[in-house]
Amino acid sequence: MTDLATDYLDIDALLTEQELDLRAQVRRFVDDRIRPNISSWYEDAVFPQDLVKEMGSLGLLGMHLTGYDCGGRSAVEYGIAAMELEAGDSGIRTFVSVQGSLAMSAISKFGSEAQKQQWLPGMAAGELIGCFGLTEPTAGSDPAGMVTRAVREKSGWVLNGAKRWIGLASIADVAIIWAKTDDGIRGFLVPTDTPGFSAIPISGKMSMRASIQCDITLENVHLPESAALPGVVGLRGPFSCLNEARYGILWGAMGAARDAYQTVLAYAQERTQFDKPIASFQLTQQKLVDMVLEIQKGTLVALQTGRLKDAGRLRPEQISFGKLNNVRQAIEICRTARTILGGNGITIEYSPLRHANNLESVRTYEGTDEVHTLIMGRAITGIPSFS
Repeated sequence: MTDLATDYLDIDALLTEQELDLRAQVRRFVDDRIRPNISSWYEDAVFPQDLVKEMGSLGLLGMHLTGYDCGGRSAVEYGIAAMELEAGDSGIRTFVSVQGSLAMSAISKFGSEAQKQQWLPGMAAGELIGCFGLTEPTAGSDPAGMVTRAVREKSGWVLNGAKRWIGLASIADVAIIWAKTDDGIRGFLVPTDTPGFSAIPISGKMSMRASIQCDITLENVHLPESAALPGVVGLRGPFSCLNEARYGILWGAMGAARDAYQTVLAYAQERTQFDKPIASFQLTQQKLVDMVLEIQKGTLVALQTGRLKDAGRLRPEQISFGKLNNVRQAIEICRTARTILGGNGITIEYSPLRHANNLESVRTYEGTDEVHTLIMGRAITGIPSFS
């Protein structure tokens, strides 16, 4: 019989045995390797780089890609893994997203055969790390406004510019840098030991503390002709990778929300006030019910989006639906969960406020609420309200 506290609508019945097995495997990894350590990683602002090869060995890096030692998993399986990882922490899921959905996807979709052979097997194993340089200090939601430029020279290209909020850049072996050229925006594979490339971690973050985001500077970075991704010109390239990442986010956010809910459900059943558990209070039960409603609905949104993706029928506008709804709801769930914990909720011992803080970053990256609202508005009305 379904446990209504954990799966009210019996959503597990909609998953295949293979999907459930994968979920169990990733959940064990999170329970064994992330949960016991995440509080200290978060408090000390440390990304656990030793987990990278472990995630590679589990097939979590580029798991939705085929060939070149990648996992060849379905979109739903990738989503399930993202949900379980973010139940541990958004920073861990973000690593998998940047590595697989952004950097590896760019190479897989638009790279030459030589580029794929050079980078993808090592990245899938976690032996090589990639980053994805699109956002700039003055070009966030408007990537067409980037100022980073690549100029042809006799032996190849010279890149100059700056990128900001670039995940993993200071530990990456290769950066996919998007730059303006005379022909349009193009992607370039930049080994991070190339002279003129530098990446400095951004400090003072109140969110995503167990993760790495960097400022990148490109000063006369000389690259051979073979560094350019040959398969795409224009913003269609980075946007197609962003859609892969956005898809993982709409699953991951529900993992954070679920963990916050389960944390406070257990707490409310044990914590007594006025001689009875606070789970017996009507207002506490209302909060728990509202959490269950939104987690179950958000999980169904994620699952249907994944089924559409696996069927080849998913449209970018539909990804915006899930990213906008699920992250927005997850933040509210985590904030509400914090209130059930009372004063204890502001300590690192309990996960809801950590998740809420992380989700503030998730809410912003890969498209803000405003951007996804306007994407949906255009889809609904047929009238674009932005260029």
